[in-house]
Amino acid sequence: MIPLHSLLRIDGGHVLYEDCKMVTLNAPYVAGFLGFREAPPLLQALEKLKNVQPNLMPQVLFVDGNGLFHYREFGLACHLGVLSDLPCVGVAKNLLHVEGVVRSEEHQSQINALQKSGDSFPLATTSGRVLGKALRSSHSSIKPVYVSVGHRITLDTAVRLTHTCCLYRVPEPIRQADIRSREYLRCHVLTSDIT
Repeated sequence: MIPLHSLLRIDGGHVLYEDCKMVTLNAPYVAGFLGFREAPPLLQALEKLKNVQPNLMPQVLFVDGNGLFHYREFGLACHLGVLSDLPCVGVAKNLLHVEGVVRSEEHQSQINALQKSGDSFPLATTSGRVLGKALRSSHSSIKPVYVSVGHRITLDTAVRLTHTCCLYRVPEPIRQADIRSREYLRCHVLTSDIT
């Protein structure tokens, strides 16, 4: 069982809706196939939101994971975007080593060249294909996030939206979902362990 958290935020930064529950994942963990494991409960959360608060359906989904920047160029953000038919952006905290894009001295020097919030550089494969961008998402964070297209959005728009949603390193929708799901776990898992 894992916590599932659905969260919607708008320009004002207020949490308008949240839903957190424990779900059983039916598919085993297989590296590179996270979409098959995690997309079904995320789609259920979207369906619930559509039924309970249809006026709050998101215009864009942010996924803590990758989109095109993936071994098979189809990460969780692509999987969820295609199945929901909503624009989707993958935002990963760690660099996935894909087709020649690796943590190297060259990669580190590109990170060091990101001088201010909003600066980015392309994540290009050995063949030259750009699958995403590394983004310095806030002034206070020197570690970039890795942004890639999930579905129905351009890379430049995905990077711009990600940057707009960042008060800290990680975009607020993902950061708030992370904070709130950990709180949910702390309250519910500890409570069930005590009883």
